[in-house]
Amino acid sequence: MGRTMVIIRLLLLVSSLVLSASRRIPSSSHSSGNIDWWCNLTPHPGTCKYYLGKSNQQHTTIIKHKTELRSMLVKSALEEATIMQKEAHGLDQNLIKTKNHEAVHGDCLKLYDDTIFHLKRTLECLNNNNCLAVDAQTWLSTALTNIQTCQTGAQELSVQDFKVPSKNTNVTEMVRNSLAINLDFVKMMKQQPQANRTLAEAEVEGEEEEAEDDFPSWFSGHERRLLQSSAIKAHVVVAKDGSGNFKTVQEALNAAAKRTVKTSRFVIHVTKGVYKENIEVEKNNDNVMLVGDGMRNTIISGSRSSQDGYTTYSSATAGIDGLHFIARDITFQNTAGPRKGQAVALRSASDLSVFYKCGIVGYQDTLMAHAQRQFYRQCYIYGTVDFIFGNAAVVFQNCHIFARKPLDGQANTITAQGRGDPFQNTGISIHKSVIKAAPDLVPVLDKVQTFLGRPWQQNARVVVMRTYLDSLISPLGWDEWNGSDFAKDTLYFGEYENSGPASDTSKRVKWPGFHVISNPKEASQFTVTSLLAGRTWLPTTSVPFSSGL
Repeated sequence: MGRTMVIIRLLLLVSSLVLSASRRIPSSSHSSGNIDWWCNLTPHPGTCKYYLGKSNQQHTTIIKHKTELRSMLVKSALEEATIMQKEAHGLDQNLIKTKNHEAVHGDCLKLYDDTIFHLKRTLECLNNNNCLAVDAQTWLSTALTNIQTCQTGAQELSVQDFKVPSKNTNVTEMVRNSLAINLDFVKMMKQQPQANRTLAEAEVEGEEEEAEDDFPSWFSGHERRLLQSSAIKAHVVVAKDGSGNFKTVQEALNAAAKRTVKTSRFVIHVTKGVYKENIEVEKNNDNVMLVGDGMRNTIISGSRSSQDGYTTYSSATAGIDGLHFIARDITFQNTAGPRKGQAVALRSASDLSVFYKCGIVGYQDTLMAHAQRQFYRQCYIYGTVDFIFGNAAVVFQNCHIFARKPLDGQANTITAQGRGDPFQNTGISIHKSVIKAAPDLVPVLDKVQTFLGRPWQQNARVVVMRTYLDSLISPLGWDEWNGSDFAKDTLYFGEYENSGPASDTSKRVKWPGFHVISNPKEASQFTVTSLLAGRTWLPTTSVPFSSGL
């Protein structure tokens, strides 16, 4: 198919989507009645009417299409989030009484700033029509997750008197409204297969699916060579002995952050050694690639924990926020140990990020897949309680997941997914992987229960597909949240065509939200293509992946 014809088809598709997005509006031209009608389509109509009516006082606007409503909702959420951020920055320092208060306040300032970043990004996307609806849904989901993470930190450190900005609830409800309205556009895009395809993919229409473990033909040639090469040409080298450009990983990341243009890949080679530091890749430090000398040889190691006064969020050995981050042949670990509670080895909120042949090692809360779209391939992940958790849209493919020996009386839970809103496009998918006992757990397997997951939030979503489940997994499969009935009818936990001693689902929990998936179409919702929109971005990373089941 020629490029011109593809462009024409895509333009026609966009036009049809905009037209179908409109709804019959009330016959009255009175603006307040018009706004009331549209706001009644949202889950929080009262908040919608107040803020849209407030912004409409100076300009009499008649909403004609759902596209206009969507932009107005995001704009109002951004305005209120900006006020919320200023209120947080202006907090009376006398109210920050303890180290715990200081830790929570520091987290919230960063998270509110990130919320504004993603709302601005979404509004620009909608106004300029330069992204897909699924992108906007991802960024709105992240904005909401950030606000919730601030509140969670206050609960974790028992800072009950932490002053939450007065706008917190209003911003949350406006973001929820935006998510609900934008989801209609996501659904429409999914009904039009061409809309989810890049121009390059559309031009090769009819091409057969590539071999599942090969590099697809449409991978970037440059980055394919970059990933495959045994001698990558790095921009800077980190070496503990001083033979490189820097002795610490953070110094190299700081150098990357000073780039004027961050649209091209910046490669940091971290040579063999144990680097005892906590690192951050800030949200504007995009396209960074960390390459180690193998997950057993290059290790970034920290020991922060909740018992030492850190929130789960800030305990991370590595915190990744910059877009398009890639890590290869490196281990992130937290050595706090099982008695220190929550202690994160890796926290990622990097959109369109890839972790390839990496080790992620800890005990409780090892891997915080915090937000946005993430892909893990051939990684080794170790932990005990809730050790893969967060509210990202994340796929683990061809990974080895090891449950370790927990504290006496504790059970292991592999996942704890944090989807708090039914309109968020997030979830955990474990695909073509292996779940086994770590060496320290093997001798006490008869004394420790291990579950595939439990519901951290109301709309938790986890699926395990075509994965080997060793005998450590309880016949029940899934665990309750602290012995309660919480979320059993609103969660979505699913299993599809797994193998191994614990793959028998006949004794699994009988919750309304648990599904033994038999329909491939249902299972395909949790593949790289559907959950991550992976065919639109993974090719440029040169990481091999299976796009379908």
